[in-house]
Amino acid sequence: MNIQTSKSDRTYDAIVIGSGITGGWAAKEFADKGINTLVLERGRDVEHQKDYPTASKPPWELEYRGAVSAKRKAEYSYVGKFARAENVHFRLKDGEQPIVTEKPFRWVRGYHVGGKSLLWARKTQRWSEFDFEGPARDGYAVDWPIRYKDLEPWYDHVEKFIGVVGNRDNLDILPDSIVQPAFELSHIEKHFQSEIMRQYKDRHVISSRMAHLTDPQQIHKDQGRYRCMHQKMCNRGCVFGGYFSSNASTLPWAAKTGNMTLRPHSVVHSIIYDEQKGKATGVRVIDANTHEMIEYYARVIFLNASTFNSNAILLNSTSARFPNGLGNDSGVLGKYVAWHNTRARVTGWHKGFKDKKTLGKTPGGTYIPRFRNVHKQDTDFLRGYSVTIHSSRDLEADKNVIGSELTENILNPHLGDWEIRMLMTGETIPIEENHVRLHEEKTDKYGIPQIVFSCDWQENDMKQLADFHQQCGEMLDKAGFADFKATDSGRPPGSDVHEMGGVRMGRSEKTSILNEWNQVHQCKNVFVTDGSCMTSTGTQNPSLTFMALTARAANYAVEEMKRQNL
Repeated sequence: MNIQTSKSDRTYDAIVIGSGITGGWAAKEFADKGINTLVLERGRDVEHQKDYPTASKPPWELEYRGAVSAKRKAEYSYVGKFARAENVHFRLKDGEQPIVTEKPFRWVRGYHVGGKSLLWARKTQRWSEFDFEGPARDGYAVDWPIRYKDLEPWYDHVEKFIGVVGNRDNLDILPDSIVQPAFELSHIEKHFQSEIMRQYKDRHVISSRMAHLTDPQQIHKDQGRYRCMHQKMCNRGCVFGGYFSSNASTLPWAAKTGNMTLRPHSVVHSIIYDEQKGKATGVRVIDANTHEMIEYYARVIFLNASTFNSNAILLNSTSARFPNGLGNDSGVLGKYVAWHNTRARVTGWHKGFKDKKTLGKTPGGTYIPRFRNVHKQDTDFLRGYSVTIHSSRDLEADKNVIGSELTENILNPHLGDWEIRMLMTGETIPIEENHVRLHEEKTDKYGIPQIVFSCDWQENDMKQLADFHQQCGEMLDKAGFADFKATDSGRPPGSDVHEMGGVRMGRSEKTSILNEWNQVHQCKNVFVTDGSCMTSTGTQNPSLTFMALTARAANYAVEEMKRQNL
């Protein structure tokens, strides 16, 4: 890669830090508006279709049928025994970015073009007014500076472009999306749905809304994307573009305008703040291959490096004006981080419907939106949880025999009982003690201070978990399941991959870092729109809200640039 030397060659209208779900959206919005944009990605390039080495491959075409050797697993301690050949090439090897954990924490990263948009679960639920009002209602965290009506047109804008499957469910707790035909539910899911909605007035079992294409519109064909083929191999990268990723959608769209420059292998060190101008002027980058420090300049900077890296970049962006990190006059930068509680699971088995079997595969499943503490506080814990449901009727074979009988059983398995797995997504409450900061002495191989994680579960999380177990067990019982099993994985915080906060939005400069447009209060030409901007976590999968916030902020930034306010 040729490193540009003249300042003019390194000057753009906008710099976007990160190429994942939100970075891709910032790039797309800027490029569409004619803004000359530089996208910085710390990892390697991954080109759509070309760089998906395991896409659509059956197990027998993978070494060890998809298993990973013990030696290779040892290089990926954070995925450990769960490492699989299908997507281990999209995982981060140990040593690339060491961290300090004062308490157990699992931080999953994707350092390549597209980031975790190649690996995400693709669930796309809108927030409701109840979610944005949550902190103001119960007094925990600070009030959101926006409400649903502020984000509603941007949900529309994003959904039309990415494609979302589902139904129009007419629920106040989960506003309707712009949808394509939903994935069909399995027979046992339809049974469970009818029984729960018959016996409960506050529970709604709906088809999962997901960022897939079942009826591609012209906007999706223009992206070069095609209908989901139900392969259920999504986290390898999809050559059809059947699910949304930055690689299949926003980044190539931005590239086609001629207004985007993508620079991989670019580790962002910090944001440059000009004391005289009173604003940010650029970004310091360390070339991952040469370790050379390079500076890039722009009128506007969008920080989309993923939650904890965005926190770290701001904390490392010190100056005489901001000795504790860019925009950190309030002292809350890095604090009040939160995540989702996905520790709980309840599995149930049904003895009936022996004559039914669902054909094919679906990446969907069913979903129960939050039903606790919605219209009033009705439990001894704050906020609530949603329920994701998957089902199957698997083949079984008795292996407790030997010889020809064992051979016969393996070659001719029989269908077992129907099974439903209910997974919890609980809202954790941001507290000041849960924080990240930079280590005063330890650095990574680029000389950047290591991130210190000091995060733990709270009593509220455990109360939610217990209630989830009790309520899901009750629902399974009422739906005629003869047996069920409740488990707690005991996984450390962060395991759900839905980390949020630390650079939260708010109404006051004294208690937040960002305003209602995702601008840093004291440095208006720096915007932060990834998960770090979140004031609270909700119970929905968060990526759709991240994308809507990004599109809204990017379009606002363009208008402010036209007005010469940035």
